[in-house]
Amino acid sequence: MITMSLIIGTLTTLSSNHWLLAWVGLEISTLAIIPLMIIPHHPRSTEATTKYFLTQAVASATILFSSTMNAWKTGQWNLFTSSNPFSTITALALMTKLGLAPMHFWLPEVLQGIPLTTGLILSTWQKIAPMAILVQISESINMFILFMVGTISAYIGGWGGINQTQLRKIMAFSSISHLGWMITILKLNPHLTLYNLVIYIMMTTAMFLSLSSLFLTKTIQMATFWSYSPTLAAAFLLVIFSLTGLPPLLGFSPKLLIVMELTKQDTSFLATLLLLSSLLTTFFYLRLTFISTLIISPNTQYSSIIWRVSLQTNIWVPIFIMLSTMTFILTPTFYYLQ
Repeated sequence: MITMSLIIGTLTTLSSNHWLLAWVGLEISTLAIIPLMIIPHHPRSTEATTKYFLTQAVASATILFSSTMNAWKTGQWNLFTSSNPFSTITALALMTKLGLAPMHFWLPEVLQGIPLTTGLILSTWQKIAPMAILVQISESINMFILFMVGTISAYIGGWGGINQTQLRKIMAFSSISHLGWMITILKLNPHLTLYNLVIYIMMTTAMFLSLSSLFLTKTIQMATFWSYSPTLAAAFLLVIFSLTGLPPLLGFSPKLLIVMELTKQDTSFLATLLLLSSLLTTFFYLRLTFISTLIISPNTQYSSIIWRVSLQTNIWVPIFIMLSTMTFILTPTFYYLQ
């Protein structure tokens, strides 16, 4: 029932061009994930659920207010007939739902307080509907606001993840950084934003499924995760490299295409700022690989494979790992189909 509500809510938003229907779809998705977040019945999960609900409620109220005022001014409830000031207010509310800076403070705390599977849904599926509305109203959003929010998100996502020891918080700041890149290019090339979103969902899904299969929640645990499954651990490192954006893995292609598009639109300075922000995310991603490969416990009971531990076998783990690392060859196809 909850899964169906999540799917129906997102599909309602994707298939509607009426503001009220799109808003209803967002609310269905928001209310459907709350029972999943509170299932552990732990004070931390209760706190995370409360923070998520209050933030989403404020953002939803803002969307309803701005869409109503837009309908009063234009006489239409169509998503494509949005006036500039009210579209900007709506865009900021949707960015709050996505967790973009400077409205990002709720995302790391909420993601830290919920299970990995729920965090996967929050980091991937729950991003689709707000991003779809942003793409539809992108023509009427102030470009300077998109550039500013995108650049701030890219830098805060990098700075915030440097000193983190909790892997879920690292994934939260990684999400902020990736979404910052998407928002920057939103008005110049919406198709590239959607392409970036699909790649982000594939890489993040592979990351969360790997974390769940290897029982990882803290960075220190990565020093001994080779003893559980060396093959999965090696594939997990490839996913980290892909999230970093290293060629020839899949994560390199959206950054390459975004920089090319920004340069083509005579915004080379913005492209330079984004490239510099990627150095921050590269640092904390490579720190994870450093911990997992070079910091190994001297205790012999951790250096050999722990054969008594039964791993959670999930058929989707190798599929998403392959998708997030080996589909870089599709980049030229997308570039010439734009």
